Amino acid sequence: MENKVRDGTIGDSSSRPPSNTEMAAAASISQSGKPKAPRRFVRQQIPDSILNDPALKAAMAVLPSNYNLEIPKCIWRIKQSGAKHVALQFPEGLLMYSLTICDILEAFTDVDECFVLGDVTYGACCVDDYSATALGADFLIHYGHSCLVPIDFTSIPCLYVFVDIQIDVQHLVDTVRYNFKPEDRLALAGTIQFSTAIHAAKAALADQYPNINVPQVKPLSPGEVLGCTAPSLPRGTLDTAVFVSDGRFHLEAFMIANPQVQVFRYDPYLKVLVLEKYDHKGMKDTRKKAILQAQRGKQWGIILGTLGRQGNPKVLNHIEQRLEEKGILFTVFLMSEISPSKILLFGDSVDVWVQIACPRLSIDWGEAFTKPLLTPFEAEVALGFVQPWWNGETEQEDACRHIAQGQVQSCGSCAETRSSAVNCNKDSCCASRGSVNGTASVIDIARPKSEESCLPDGISENAVYPMDYYARDGGSWNSAYIQKGPAQRRCQTVQDNVKGFELRSGTWQVQPR
Repeated sequence: MENKVRDGTIGDSSSRPPSNTEMAAAASISQSGKPKAPRRFVRQQIPDSILNDPALKAAMAVLPSNYNLEIPKCIWRIKQSGAKHVALQFPEGLLMYSLTICDILEAFTDVDECFVLGDVTYGACCVDDYSATALGADFLIHYGHSCLVPIDFTSIPCLYVFVDIQIDVQHLVDTVRYNFKPEDRLALAGTIQFSTAIHAAKAALADQYPNINVPQVKPLSPGEVLGCTAPSLPRGTLDTAVFVSDGRFHLEAFMIANPQVQVFRYDPYLKVLVLEKYDHKGMKDTRKKAILQAQRGKQWGIILGTLGRQGNPKVLNHIEQRLEEKGILFTVFLMSEISPSKILLFGDSVDVWVQIACPRLSIDWGEAFTKPLLTPFEAEVALGFVQPWWNGETEQEDACRHIAQGQVQSCGSCAETRSSAVNCNKDSCCASRGSVNGTASVIDIARPKSEESCLPDGISENAVYPMDYYARDGGSWNSAYIQKGPAQRRCQTVQDNVKGFELRSGTWQVQPR
């Protein structure tokens, strides 16, 4: 057998896949002749010797056929990197397949050890390259989530496997066609597992529904929504969203970010379309109460989450600077799990807590804590660096009053007082009618077209509670690893500081004031 190195790749006259040693030798070629660490960025063209290996296909047959676990890609990437100790990380719903995948990877690669990280994994923010490195791993495969933490930020080479799930796309398409009119302005979104199905459905519906779209907030994929990060759609651009998921956690993030949008959840397993509701007023009132209580606190505690990469030191530094500017005493705590019982142990030594872990912990469970438990965004509001959303809602309430049928009527906050919207006859605000479905028949109901459709242009999105924790263009409190590019920042500076500008010859030219 002759193996020749050509242009950094292995040429093998036999049909067997190249071994780890051979791949590492090819990857290690450099001008200095010194061996390199496992490679982070490599070509992902999987050879036929792996894709068409009958033994590998037989081994993969025990895994669910509608789950794309990308086993050949994992094998190929391990071979390319030359890794010897591979760590696997799964959300709890996939742990049942973890040992089978371990056995397959050990059988079809030359790794010395393949092990599973058993700590709870809530999302992509929990990618635990730190623990994997401490256990001697030189390669990490994270299943079930998208690459929220870029692979060039992890301490060892990392591969994300989204685990795309095949569903009945035609049923989703037929459900949309049955329940919505062609003129409806629709959006399709969901969790990353159903991304392929969402885009396939959008392509099938595009001709009949010219106003259908798949929204995106970068760095997430188009249509992808996290529990803490969701696209916030401009006012007046959307009537209804169909969210593909089997649970509400990610869906609620989309609803919080878009209170003006009527949202249906399509369950791909039960094949049911459900109109979902969210108590926006209750949530905002609770968070407002916590923020106002925090403003009276003297001693603050900052919790940096240590579950994977939930806690971002960049956000910690930012909050520390804010507190120092206000002359507030604070203490930093490290916690892997934040619970009311744990916080209770500190008694009255801390008046206010800011947790840099998961914003939904405060939003969903904040009332369970005896002391205010703020998100970084809420800390900014409490300290006076960011205008509170309730200021925008007060302005919105006033702007939304209008005369209808000879009487002064108010639809209140278009985003939340939906029962009053039925009596509102102003088409631009709340009196839009659209088709929605229970199970068999189409029902006409009143719904607001846009949260801010009654607002003057000068009133901004402060009325919306932001869900931009990992958004590239999110607020100063966010945890995004990749921010706006220099060109985007320059354009934003121009927008903020001059009255007008125009694009000439590909560059921004500032107009005189």
